Amino acid sequence: MAQRKNAAHYQRQFRSRMREQGLVKKELWILPENASLLRDIEQQLRQTDSYQPAGNTNMTQSNSVWTMQSLYEALSRDSLSSSGSAVLNLVDGTEPCLEISMTEFGDLPIYLTVSGEQIIADAVLWPLSMVKNPVTLNDEVLRTHKLFPLSTISLDRFPDGNEYYTIFGALSSSSSLQNIVQEIETLAANAIKATEAYGSHLTYESVA
Repeated sequence: MAQRKNAAHYQRQFRSRMREQGLVKKELWILPENASLLRDIEQQLRQTDSYQPAGNTNMTQSNSVWTMQSLYEALSRDSLSSSGSAVLNLVDGTEPCLEISMTEFGDLPIYLTVSGEQIIADAVLWPLSMVKNPVTLNDEVLRTHKLFPLSTISLDRFPDGNEYYTIFGALSSSSSLQNIVQEIETLAANAIKATEAYGSHLTYESVA
């Protein structure tokens, strides 16, 4: 069985891809409530065309409840997929999910599931076995997780018996497609940022 990759791997892939595109990293200080606005501006500034304020963006509203199949079909038609920013794979099983490989984030996989009134999006950060001192890390996460808007960090036991830190977000299953895409893109960005923020707590030695 192939070893599960952690967020540090995708962080390196993401940085490499950004550099290949000629992009540079800039640190900014903003009010927390402006985080979503900054993310939208950042996406536009990555394009070669001039920046245009995103005030007239079309909004796709949904008054019905999404199913896994309908969400897969809608995202397949969305620019997130058609532009090559993400590759979708509908995984069948007792609990079907949508695997979304975020190409701009080093192919970071995000998993989307529809369960009743909720849509859950999550990504694996790193295994518990990579953490130097879980008590110290957990304390810092609890004090700083608000730095990652729309996302929450948790520690989960996986079917393989091992425990992993994950980052996730939840929406209503009747959310607009635009809001779902926003959640996906935000989660991918937050997974990279969380690895940068908590990297000092991790050991990057090989994990069995």
